[in-house]
Amino acid sequence: MSGRRIVITGVSQGLGRALVDEFIALGHHVAGCARSSAAVDALTTTHGAPHHFRSVDVADDAAVTAWSRDVLDAFGTPDLLINNAALVNANAPLWEVSPEEFRGLVAVNISGVHSVIRAFLPAMMAQGTGVVANLSSGWGRSVAPEVAPYCASKWAIEGMTKALAEEIPAGMAAVPVSPGIVNTEMLQSCFGSGAAQFQTAEPWAKTAAPFFLNLSARDNGQSVTTP
Repeated sequence: MSGRRIVITGVSQGLGRALVDEFIALGHHVAGCARSSAAVDALTTTHGAPHHFRSVDVADDAAVTAWSRDVLDAFGTPDLLINNAALVNANAPLWEVSPEEFRGLVAVNISGVHSVIRAFLPAMMAQGTGVVANLSSGWGRSVAPEVAPYCASKWAIEGMTKALAEEIPAGMAAVPVSPGIVNTEMLQSCFGSGAAQFQTAEPWAKTAAPFFLNLSARDNGQSVTTP
């Protein structure tokens, strides 16, 4: 198989879908997951073998484990693992966010990242190379009102990734990556019509995909931001 093997979560829309299309256009091979079965079916129709897409909720550890086994068997060990799947809370002061919404966000944004890393990283360590890129945010390095749960989850991603960077073998990398401000459905839920002033995911991916591909051991543990 020529090109690099790339695994991405949250590929149904936004940044994840744009990265899938761009990585494949650049000649690489992508395995991805999303909760939406319809979106996964559309991806499978658009991008057939050797690419590999599956409907998986990253908050379901057993489902993540089963998916990873299928990917590793059929697709091989990833060279690049991108944890992109995430939720944002509906704009509200922290005390008005329900426990159910808070727990659901943490289950995807933090626990889901852990599950994906636990499922794929041992194989990557066995081959001795690879990059784990965990999507952070500007709100993982600063804060804003009415998105406290999201901020908390992305601060957690920064800390978890930097700790992981001290645990993995030399020659590998774990990197928290902020995508900058991109006009996606998630941003629209926070910014409303103000999101329109920012670039959409497709042009962002034109520069972001090569940026991800250039991550290496020199970036291990460093907080970085895509161009």
